[in-house]
Amino acid sequence: MRATHQIQTGLTNLCRSANGPRDRQLLLGDAFHLSEQDGDWSRGRAKKDGYQGYVKTADLEPAAPHSHWVSTISSHAYAAPDLKSADQMSLPFGAQVAVKAQSGTFCETAQGFIPHQHLRPIGTFFTDPIQVAMMFLGAPYLWGGNSVSGIDCSGLVQAACLACGSECPGDTGPQQEFFSPLGGAWAKGQVVFWSGHVALTISADELIHANAHAMAVTVEGIETTIERISDAGDGPVVHRGRL
Repeated sequence: MRATHQIQTGLTNLCRSANGPRDRQLLLGDAFHLSEQDGDWSRGRAKKDGYQGYVKTADLEPAAPHSHWVSTISSHAYAAPDLKSADQMSLPFGAQVAVKAQSGTFCETAQGFIPHQHLRPIGTFFTDPIQVAMMFLGAPYLWGGNSVSGIDCSGLVQAACLACGSECPGDTGPQQEFFSPLGGAWAKGQVVFWSGHVALTISADELIHANAHAMAVTVEGIETTIERISDAGDGPVVHRGRL
């Protein structure tokens, strides 16, 4: 079923209830199946992962085709094809836009002029989810966050997968079910789950994750992380899968 609406702001919260707590975030251009509108808030589900919730009605617009997506960790839409012109909107990694024309090194869109170096055609993906995850290194931790301005553990895994053309749920529970069980030795490209937490291995010794311990996306030793989480009372590894 074709989505009826899309997000028209750089980033918006997907909330549990109208004006309620944030569960996730949606990006510019994310398709949204609208099911109910009640004044300032609209209920529906995100097309990319089926996540349901409420977004601000003002952040929605009718769905339209996109041609490109933001493939740098963040970008800006400028008022003119000039890097010294006013920036009109911050654009997170993964935001989708429709390019109307190119003016020098800038692409003209409804949001403004975006550096062409920051865009990729829709359907052109990264090939390594770990490379994508590492782009977020140092980003602050934010519960339910989905951008470099703030991201959580499951948001990091989802961003890495979607950028490589792979489907991925938005929360750790569905993600644990999504990734088939894996045994054997530690290696790059594994998804490691604790109860309510997930990380990605970047080698046989280290992993990357958005974590509340550092309040940021960090790289840690695998065994060190397992021991620290266990010592904090959050239990052992409960699942391991492959990206």
